[in-house]
Amino acid sequence: MPFPAPLNRRQLLQTLTAGTSFWAAPALWAQSTNAPEKIATQANPQRLEGSFNANGRLVVVFLRGAYDGLSALVPHGDPNYYRLRPNIAIAAPDGTAQSTLALDAQFGLHPALAALAPLWQQGVLGVIPAAGSPDATRSHFDAQLHWELGMPGQSSAGPGWLNRLAAPYSRTVALGVGEANPLILAGQAPVQLVPKGLAATRQGVLGDERTRQAVMSLYGGDDTLSKAFRAGADSRMQTAQTLSAGANQNSMMSNEMLAANNGAGSPQGLQLDAQHLGTLMRQNPNLRLGFLSAGGWDTHANQGAATGNLAQNLANLSTALLQLRRDFSQANDVVLVCSEFGRTTAENGTRGTDHGHGNALWLMGDSVNGGRWHGQWHGLAAERLHEGRDLPVHHDFRAVIAQVLHRSQGLGRPAIDQLFPGFAWDASLNGLMRA
Repeated sequence: MPFPAPLNRRQLLQTLTAGTSFWAAPALWAQSTNAPEKIATQANPQRLEGSFNANGRLVVVFLRGAYDGLSALVPHGDPNYYRLRPNIAIAAPDGTAQSTLALDAQFGLHPALAALAPLWQQGVLGVIPAAGSPDATRSHFDAQLHWELGMPGQSSAGPGWLNRLAAPYSRTVALGVGEANPLILAGQAPVQLVPKGLAATRQGVLGDERTRQAVMSLYGGDDTLSKAFRAGADSRMQTAQTLSAGANQNSMMSNEMLAANNGAGSPQGLQLDAQHLGTLMRQNPNLRLGFLSAGGWDTHANQGAATGNLAQNLANLSTALLQLRRDFSQANDVVLVCSEFGRTTAENGTRGTDHGHGNALWLMGDSVNGGRWHGQWHGLAAERLHEGRDLPVHHDFRAVIAQVLHRSQGLGRPAIDQLFPGFAWDASLNGLMRA
């Protein structure tokens, strides 16, 4: 599988933050058709071998900054959790609105995620509590690179795995909403991108009249979302420019936090992004792969417990996932929620958590064997932790994605092996998806 010439870290960062006229060019906007696009039969240097019958849609939601999975999926059955987090642990289930919502004797939901409980009970929401990248880096930059390429340990840029997944098609099948040019969608296959916020002020995106009109045409109807989008379109540019200027003066926004967000918006805008994604993918059945992201998950200080900064982020994530469930509920649709790595099992001196390793990875969809957690879990005793401090990675994130692609996209093992070089099938996850 040929890759572009390797880039060093500085070149890659410049590429990711440069103008977006190539990736968001109006020529990449696909026209709506009545039927999904068939897979191209002509030779393609990035074509995946093996069976490939995309009868489902896949949406990836990436939480940039490393979200705290031990607060989202609370291990309330482990007393070590409360020992390690005396100030920020979510209270054990007691029936109140400020306590963990028990899923079973071991795990529960953060109260801010309570709206997702019916999906768990319906069996369409599942979780792998100790997944992630086998590479143990604690660098946001490196870890996000590994996730988006699907290649742990890779140090140079190449096509993102969603782009490689889209390459066999003859027309645009992948859509990203929010970021101007996410690496996961970068590559030879054309993609459709709808940037927003700070990204929308850059050259070639909503600042370009042709592209702006293309976006506006998608919201020309009389439905509530279209009206809201048109009403806010003119002010959105001014707001984004104001935020851009303010960000340069905000001493509270560290370089690390900016790097962790990598151009993604805040969780507050995730529901609207989800609405846009759903609208576009309904209008154009060719679009089978979607990408959303949100920054703001790097909670080194004042993380909070049942309330606070993280709780607010989780509430916004919950709302966005409910929106995605409404739009992506066909038989083989799957939503994947992930982050570059987890957080330390113990709180730090500023009542936050630092960069960790393993994390909870969520799946939503009718084909998911939900209402339960999957994979290994050995608790939070010190001897069970990675380097004595972090949740271990018992399951390679690619092994989780492989199960999803096999079920929702019809990929055979040869194609998955080609998509994720060096990947090994994890038979312990074979029950993750419904037969």
